[in-house]
Amino acid sequence: MNKYDIIIIGGGFAGCGAALAAARNGAKTLLVERLNCLGGAPCAMAVNPFMRNWTKMPETGEIKQLSKGIFEETVNDLRSMGAMRSNIFNPEYLKIILNHKMAEAGAELLFNSFFVTAEREGSRVKSVTVANKSGLVRLEGDYFIDCTGDADAAFSAGFPTRLGRPSDHLCQPMTLCFSIAGVDPVKFDEQYYKIVDIWREEKKKGYIKNPMDGIMVFHTVFPGIVQLNATRVIKYNPVDCRDITKADIEAREQVFELHNFLVNHIPGFENSKVLSTAVQTGVRESRMIDGEHILTADELITCTKFEDAIAAGNYDIDIHNPEGSGTSHYFFPEGQYYTIPYRCLVPKGSDNLLVAGRCISATHEAQASIRIMAIVCTLGEAAGTAAAIASADNKTVRDIDINKLRATLAANNACID
Repeated sequence: MNKYDIIIIGGGFAGCGAALAAARNGAKTLLVERLNCLGGAPCAMAVNPFMRNWTKMPETGEIKQLSKGIFEETVNDLRSMGAMRSNIFNPEYLKIILNHKMAEAGAELLFNSFFVTAEREGSRVKSVTVANKSGLVRLEGDYFIDCTGDADAAFSAGFPTRLGRPSDHLCQPMTLCFSIAGVDPVKFDEQYYKIVDIWREEKKKGYIKNPMDGIMVFHTVFPGIVQLNATRVIKYNPVDCRDITKADIEAREQVFELHNFLVNHIPGFENSKVLSTAVQTGVRESRMIDGEHILTADELITCTKFEDAIAAGNYDIDIHNPEGSGTSHYFFPEGQYYTIPYRCLVPKGSDNLLVAGRCISATHEAQASIRIMAIVCTLGEAAGTAAAIASADNKTVRDIDINKLRATLAANNACID
């Protein structure tokens, strides 16, 4: 097996951003994905639509997009193919777009390959081993980027990680997204704002087991098909194999409970059927690394602008209660946004491993804002760019020229501050 300059584990939005940035900056790049496609959350977990990551400047009324660069490119590609309406998109087109972008950049892909372990010597990761049809395959690289979402590579290599909130290590609930076909779109629109109130009334009667206090139902790009992000599985560990199995089973029961509620109580759903459930139950939060800096909610709320900022955001601090019903929010005022420092991507003590995605170094509360697709793609782009610079300059990931990193990101249309 060839040796690579940079190996990225995980082909979601963070991994795709990392691989494209690394390859475009001249590094020999391999992107490893456990499924048969790129895209991550929307393609494996049916997460849709894109959550907003922009702000309106109060002085001018200008809309400032905070996720640009590779994420904006991808959104524009979806629009040009007629695969996107507003912020809702067709994930099948996303899969082919990402394949084409990787081919154009020269990034090599390895699908159907499940991460097994990382081999570490001192402060460097030497190789990773994946399991696939060829057996156990060892992959050597000079630099590695963990985009697994669960910090699997960092954890396996022995770098420090944390799970969930500090008090009890509970994580935000897991959710199995699903779609329903045969919905009358006119009646659905008429009833849309009544659904939550009716759901809450039915919950009071004690028939509904799902702890959600409100349900999210979205249009899709297909008439008569709606998407639900409304199951809620609590108090399971997203990085424990037995807990994940229990969560999958419980979530699928909730899918049909939700559909029965809609059929029986919401006009427009009378003749509908469950069309499909996601390949995987979605995980909002699991492990996070302890990095050179731990991003906090206070830093987000005060809209801190870091000297080593590599990404920006203002998606609300959106915490789904790990213990049951309820979701807390902190919404940023118009014109306000925070930045994310490069140090949050660097595990403590690492010379050649970076982490991007929802498992960067952040507190439970701060992670609730930075975890969305629009933001994790920018984190991946920053990590891929940084690793390519480190490779070209023969530096550790801790010692790269931050000004060079920021200038390169800015030149590639990223929003860094």
